[in-house]
Amino acid sequence: MAKKKTSTAKKRTAQKRPKIMIGMGTCGLGAGAKGVLASIEKEIKKQKQPVDLVRTGCIGMCSHEVLVDVILPGRTRVTYSKVKPDVVQQIFEEHLGQGKVVKKYALSQMHHNGKGGRQYKGLPFFDDLDVNKSQFKLVTKNCGIIDPDRIDEYIEGDGYTALKKVLTSMSPKDVINEVSKAGLRGRGGGGFETGWKWDSCAKYDADEKYILCNADEGDPGAFMDRSLLEGDPHAVLEGMIIAGYAIGATSGYIYVRAEYPLAVRRLKHSIEQAEKHGFLGKNILKSGYSLKIHIKEGAGAFVCGESTALQYSIEGKRGMPRTRPPQSVEAGLWDKPSCLNNVETFANVPLIINNGAAWYSKIGTAKSKGTKIFSLTGKVKKAGLIEVPMGTTIRQVVFDMGGGIPKKKKFKAVQIGGPSGGCLTEAHLDSPIDYESLLEAGAMMGSGSLVVVDETTCMVDMARFFLDFCAKESCGKCPPCRVGTTLMLDILIRITQGEGKEEDIDILEKMSDEINTMSLCGLGQSAPNPVLSTIRYFRDEYLAHIRDKECPTASCVALHKYTVIPDKCTKCTLCIKNCPVDAISGSKDEVAFIDKEKCIECNLCYDKCNFMAIK
Repeated sequence: MAKKKTSTAKKRTAQKRPKIMIGMGTCGLGAGAKGVLASIEKEIKKQKQPVDLVRTGCIGMCSHEVLVDVILPGRTRVTYSKVKPDVVQQIFEEHLGQGKVVKKYALSQMHHNGKGGRQYKGLPFFDDLDVNKSQFKLVTKNCGIIDPDRIDEYIEGDGYTALKKVLTSMSPKDVINEVSKAGLRGRGGGGFETGWKWDSCAKYDADEKYILCNADEGDPGAFMDRSLLEGDPHAVLEGMIIAGYAIGATSGYIYVRAEYPLAVRRLKHSIEQAEKHGFLGKNILKSGYSLKIHIKEGAGAFVCGESTALQYSIEGKRGMPRTRPPQSVEAGLWDKPSCLNNVETFANVPLIINNGAAWYSKIGTAKSKGTKIFSLTGKVKKAGLIEVPMGTTIRQVVFDMGGGIPKKKKFKAVQIGGPSGGCLTEAHLDSPIDYESLLEAGAMMGSGSLVVVDETTCMVDMARFFLDFCAKESCGKCPPCRVGTTLMLDILIRITQGEGKEEDIDILEKMSDEINTMSLCGLGQSAPNPVLSTIRYFRDEYLAHIRDKECPTASCVALHKYTVIPDKCTKCTLCIKNCPVDAISGSKDEVAFIDKEKCIECNLCYDKCNFMAIK
């Protein structure tokens, strides 16, 4: 009789002594996790009974860090939010000592999902954390749950079972077919079919092939790959090894930016552990297949996220894209067949192999399968990392998971896809997030950064910011990108300074089309996207800057003009007393007046006025 398989949830809850978990990802460390950890270790020494201490990655609730979880035997997991070192003692005394939850700091409780728990299309959620009700965590199911530095904890959650299955019962072609049937598309930007890319590379015969992982996460506001590498590095490695087997790779490289020191350290440690356990190196699991994975630390050039530029950088050359053909699958790294996928794509692979293509293809939409991880930042109450099924609406992401806009401000737009993406408006809130819908709306999935802006954000200035980023990150190889983005940036700067002309809008649109058509790589081709989308949806703001010489949101400093609203002025003279250049005249008998010639726009009068009489 076959032995009944114990579920991951049951294995992780069958504990005999108290467990304390602390988020030690970059966001947690930035919020002070080291000090909290020291306090926890101090309290553990005082305990008469042993306590298990687990240092996890980020669970995604970055705005609530430092996060500390307490799990008593037979009890549900309790999450404490924004923990400081001085509250640790109280948590120990009341929760661990008396079994009483310290409600003042408790965020929510986690219940392991049973038969009656929430489901998505008939599929059970792995864990049901109250604060993440709308999410469906598959790829990030281990983040914030396991200690990423301990391979045993990954193995306990069925880690490396997919690799064992592949090496013992599946041919390379079987693996490719399974990934193709699952409908997995690349999570790095363009959304290319993963199985098709693997199959293309597998067809080429060579004495050496390379499997490459793109962890060069350069989008402003993006931290999906970093969080995965910090919280569950073995999932990425396992997917990469399986991909290497499928295409016949002999070596692999993970290209990760050096600005991710914690991710780099954990990756190196995980590779060492995987080699010791026989999951990497020569004759993996005695299957006859061998693979060596190396780490290449990048210097932070955004263009090195492009596949050919990335390969040049690994070779020690300047990171610049090359013309194609040949494609990388035919002649890539060192002119050998090479296959490149990003971090999140590889982390999906073990899920597909363990659960099957039919299971995976139930998740998402008809053409966009599975889940997508997003970094949610900007003017939103609960910034952090989320994972949702493809097809989830922008409204659900911003308002259900992000908690909406702070300070009672109105939602204005969301920049999706980073510098290569576009701005979507309130009219798009109920649009599904999938590859086709975003392209139709004038944006793109990109790597998955979502930057929310409210009514106080100037969309012209936002377009200027992203174009400035792309212009500075251009490698300079092709004139359309090198010269075109710079000329477009000059126009946008003039507009934000009140020196724009109406024909500038037509020029921007025409140049965008030319740069998109003529640039060598994806960076140049997509650089105009934020400009095009803001013109498309916020043309009135461009016209206000050009015709009225005003910024509707008062964000563009060069267009600031300070005036006094007579009906609101109480003649208190506070503005007069605080003006450093005596640009304001008036008295207790007359309304204040601002001399625009003398005004240096320091904003002191606006800040000091208690009656909102300064416009």
